[in-house]
Amino acid sequence: MKRATLCPERLLPEHGVPPPWPGREVRLDGMVSYVRETPATAPGAEPALYVHGLGGSSQNWTDLAGLLAGRLAGQAIDLPGFGRSEPGLRYTVPAFAARLVRYLEHSDRGPVHLFGNSLGGAITVQVAALRPDLVRTLTLISPALPFLNFRRSLQGRLLPLLALPQAERLAARRLTELAPEAMVEKLLEACVADLSRICEQRRREALEEIRVRYEAEHYAAAYVRTFRGLVSSFLRSYLPGPGSLWRLARSVRAPTLVVGGGRDRLVDVRVAPQAARAIPDSRLLMLGGVGHVAQLEAPRLVARAVLGLLTETGEGAERHDLAR
Repeated sequence: MKRATLCPERLLPEHGVPPPWPGREVRLDGMVSYVRETPATAPGAEPALYVHGLGGSSQNWTDLAGLLAGRLAGQAIDLPGFGRSEPGLRYTVPAFAARLVRYLEHSDRGPVHLFGNSLGGAITVQVAALRPDLVRTLTLISPALPFLNFRRSLQGRLLPLLALPQAERLAARRLTELAPEAMVEKLLEACVADLSRICEQRRREALEEIRVRYEAEHYAAAYVRTFRGLVSSFLRSYLPGPGSLWRLARSVRAPTLVVGGGRDRLVDVRVAPQAARAIPDSRLLMLGGVGHVAQLEAPRLVARAVLGLLTETGEGAERHDLAR
């Protein structure tokens, strides 16, 4: 593990707030996944795939994908049951990883620069470990890799809910009790350390996403089942057997950037450094005063670290030198 390298600020595009990138439906094996495209702004850009966290969507990557469009031709996918994708059959980390692999094979864009936030981090670690041929580099932002002290997570209070047979019905009822505007504020407070960093446009888009969730009958079940699957993967990681996410992390061979938020309220802040120590070829960037979604709260710092990774590993280094 070493410290992340930050490229010069001047190599990034000027400050701006792009709208959500356009999306399209992709039907694969009888199920529709929604994919947003961030067009490259320079020739020779390499393919990238962005994977959101639990309760998130492809819109979580709007700013970061735009900042990297000079180097990466980005796609951001809504996981099954989230965003605008159809519900899935199973909501476990291995099932999501298999779906991601299937999409990469179908799109024929691999190997890609793979990005994962939170749950997406756990999923992309599994993909990178099991299918290294599909991954050029890996960037993990507050990856939801296993930790057992759930008092270090706001979501720990939801654990008793998982044991109830009516968990999905109770979650659906909770959704209807809160107005969309109140739900947006709760989510932002949980995910973001400094709410002043989230502009009004991003708040409006988050509200639109919440309304989409409220209209989707499957959303509550998808959320509860995914949370249950994630907790199950945490517990399995401390038992004998091949399913441990930490064992998978130690087998990742792709050059990796791990970004952690010093004020993360959803994943234990010690997980990011632990992930960087586990992955052999890794770089760590810890952002003090930043929460769970650094790509939303501090996208320019994250983009500088990603460009530093690409330059250091020789991915697009020639274009970087020309830009200088």
